[in-house]
This record gives sequence, C-alpha cells and structure tokens, in this order.
Amino acid sequence: MSDYPPFQYGKSRFNQDTFRGRFRHFLDVIDPSTLFVSEKRLQECIKLLDSFRQGTLPPGVTDAVLWEAQKIKQAIIHPDTGEKILMPFRMSGRTPRHEVDVGDLLLHFTCSPFQWLNQSHNACVNYSNRNATKPAPFSKFFQGYLGAVTSAVSIAVGLNVLIQKADQLSPTTKLLVQRFVPFPAVASANICNVVLMRHTELSDGIDVLDDSGKVVGTSKIAARHALLETALTRVVMPMPIMVLPPMVMAVLEKLPLLQRRRRLVLPVHSLVCLAAFGLALPLAISLFPQMSQISANQLEPEIAAATDCQILTYNKGL
Repeated sequence: MSDYPPFQYGKSRFNQDTFRGRFRHFLDVIDPSTLFVSEKRLQECIKLLDSFRQGTLPPGVTDAVLWEAQKIKQAIIHPDTGEKILMPFRMSGRTPRHEVDVGDLLLHFTCSPFQWLNQSHNACVNYSNRNATKPAPFSKFFQGYLGAVTSAVSIAVGLNVLIQKADQLSPTTKLLVQRFVPFPAVASANICNVVLMRHTELSDGIDVLDDSGKVVGTSKIAARHALLETALTRVVMPMPIMVLPPMVMAVLEKLPLLQRRRRLVLPVHSLVCLAAFGLALPLAISLFPQMSQISANQLEPEIAAATDCQILTYNKGL
C-alpha cells in the first residue's frame, strides 16, 4: 500500500489535528535537501500544482509526485506573499546553519559579536516566516530589527555577565548557575526577537479566513494568538539543546576514544548539539498548526458578525 494518500492541494498529507501528524509534516517540509532545489525544479513543481488546480494534470502523474512538488513549494515559497524565502532564512536551513551557532555557543556564550550575528539571523528568520497578509514598509522592519537584536543581545549577554560578577557565590554554585543561565537567556531573547520582528501584526492585525478560504476580516486578537503561539515555540526550542547534550556527553566522554583524544570532545559535542537541534526544531514548531483555528466569538465583534462560520483560520507563521 502507498504511503501517500490522495493528493489535496494546500493541505498536508499528515493529520494536522495531532502533534504526531504536525511533527511528521514539519520533518518533511524542513528537509535540508530542499535548500538545493534549483529554480528550474521549483518552477516545474509550481507548474505541476497549477495543472492540478486547473484540472489539466498530465496522465501518469502520481500522488507521490504531487505531494513531493507541494513539499518543495511549501519549503521555499511564502504562503501569504507567494514570493521565495531567501535560502539562509528558510526553516529548512536552520539545522545546518545552527551547527556553527551551537558550536560557537559552547565557546562564546558571552561574546557580544557572536550574539549579535546569531540574533540577527534569528530576526531575519522570524521576519521571513511571519504572517505577511498585511504589507509592512521597510522602516517597520528596521525598527523591529534594532529592537529585537538589541534586546536579545542585552538579555543573553547581560544575564551571563551578572552571574560572572556574583562573587558572593561559591565556585561550585557559580559554575552550576552558569550552566543553567543559557536557557532562560536564550528563551527570553528568542521571545523578544520574534515579538519585535513581528510587531506590525499586533498593530495592524492579520487576516482570518472562513471554511472556503475567503478573508472575513483583519483581527488584532488573532495576531496576539499567533505571536503567543510562536513565542511559546521559541521557549521550547532551546530545551532539547540545553538538556540532551550534557546527558549524552556525560556518557560519551567516558569512552576510551575520547579519553585518549581530548581534542575530539568539542567536535563530538558540536555534532551532538546539532542532532539535538535537528530534533528540537520540528518538535517546537509542531506544538501548534501553522494554519491555526480560533472561534469567531473570541474575535472582534465586527468579524464575528461578518460570517456564519463558527471557527476561523489564520496563518500563525513559523
């Protein structure tokens, strides 16, 4: 039996009502191989999907081919703007790139230039994967960028500097606290980053859709829900990276190979962190569906009055 269900345009082949289904969906969509899709291949996928929508699909095209074409389009094309997301800022590019980030984090957590580079990339990822139903001028992006990076770097570096200056702590306690500082620092920085980079959604609102995909109205309440859900994913995302590598390395460092060749510890640690991030990214963004739903009664009165649908949909963004 085929692993591919009958193709549905704009839908996932996995059940988006369950965490397991969303996890499998994002594992599929953020496949790093989509980073190397050529422009020719992308246009072929778009043309094939357009043929499906128009009922002019060539004979012999299977569901597997259609699902693969849609996966490539979803990984590269923004669902709201229809434009390509720059390769460094796609979700599929986060795991390979974070091999460098995580390795540097192990050595340079207090390094301001590193934090600036890391948070600058995070800001661009957050902006590129936002809800883009409402256009925003470049000045709004620049304001959000300055606020996001400044606050994120200040939190990440400031907390660690504060601990380093805590001379009243014993060396053991100081070291223990330093081990736990990265998580609240990174989580707080991530929240500031995503909220400030997408602050225009809070002021302008985002589109909400009915069952047929028709725009019912623009809701600031839905925007708050979207940013809250996205911020929660940014809190969860660092957890596996902070928890799993120390546990795994405690076992690996006892192996005779690493005992004899201590210079291999850092590369191995970096690979373990990369694997942890590869797991953390789909786990975190699977907490909520990208196309989230909300009761019409929870939204602005004018939106609830404009439709008979009880449940409306909005793009949460990633």
